Amino acid sequence: MTPTALNSGCEAASVLIVHDLPAGRPAAGKSAAGVGAVHAAVLSVVASLGMGLGSAALAQTAAGAAAPASATTPAPAPVSVPESASPSASSTAPAASLLWSPKGKLLLTGGVSSIDGAAGGGLTPWAVTGSYATEGQIGATAHYTRLPTQDYGLTGYGVLVAFGERADISLARQDFSAGGTGAALNLPGLHLKQTILGAKVRLGGDAILDADTWMPQLALGVEYKSVDAGGLNPTLSALGAKRHGVDVYVSATKLLLAQSTLVNLTLRASRANQNGLLGFGGSASHGYSLLPEVSVAYLINKHWAVGAEYRVKPDKLNPSVLGDALKEQDWKDVFVAWAPSKNFSLTAAYVDLGKVVPGIQPRRQRGVYGSIQLAY
Repeated sequence: MTPTALNSGCEAASVLIVHDLPAGRPAAGKSAAGVGAVHAAVLSVVASLGMGLGSAALAQTAAGAAAPASATTPAPAPVSVPESASPSASSTAPAASLLWSPKGKLLLTGGVSSIDGAAGGGLTPWAVTGSYATEGQIGATAHYTRLPTQDYGLTGYGVLVAFGERADISLARQDFSAGGTGAALNLPGLHLKQTILGAKVRLGGDAILDADTWMPQLALGVEYKSVDAGGLNPTLSALGAKRHGVDVYVSATKLLLAQSTLVNLTLRASRANQNGLLGFGGSASHGYSLLPEVSVAYLINKHWAVGAEYRVKPDKLNPSVLGDALKEQDWKDVFVAWAPSKNFSLTAAYVDLGKVVPGIQPRRQRGVYGSIQLAY
């Protein structure tokens, strides 16, 4: 039997089978789809009986018969879903809030709060923005700092708001207790109070994403400072020191992930005396000085970091009518930072402020610095 004859016989058998369907069956059984299905079934039975035709030819014939069926099969009618089963518009999830979306930075890579309120180390700012906010998010931090030395005491607190990893603004307040120096100047209980408004913008680079290159993260910062020296104001005026001043700095921060090390270099243009607590400029100079600041931090693990900082200071009140009594010295520290979570960090440091007003207090001012930061 040839394939043509077998195919003709199968078609005839298919027609007969369909023709003999009971009258009660649905009319759709007489459609081309039904014929094609029966046709393919008959061919399969014939092939299993081994009627002398190669299985490949039978399979090809069966495929040719079934193809028209699928091509002519009508599309199923749409199924109506009850109104109660469809989700209501009010059940859709709201868009993620800028404030409440999860923050994605690595622990400690946003730095801690410096004494001036900027994100970085305790003494110097870094190029990173504060908090753990990333692109499209808003983050915030609040800090409280205390630094007692042998003869003085500094208390600071402030807040910061970060706009993704692009920029941040900060507000800090400092209260410096002059201790015995105030008494020696016939100003017992003297407190020097300073307000610092800061802003920082990232210029380029990414401390995390560029960790495998030599490109650092770069940022430009500005700090507007205003001091109220209380009973010392007339003396500062006589020395030519202003009550208001502006610091401008550029920071470069490099995170070496393979070495678990962060390195920061800051260049600050400043004329602040004792960070602004003794005014700005003076008898020695009213101009700005370009001063380097260096930070190095080693990440022990994701929760702990240790490091050191060095900050070069201007010397705008030396010499003065008081000789070198107001000579200024550089600041330095060694620190340890602990961040059990992204919402809380604690920093402790041993700080050396050098001689502060050495004409009255000749010994170096050293102390243990403590700072608590809450972040979101």
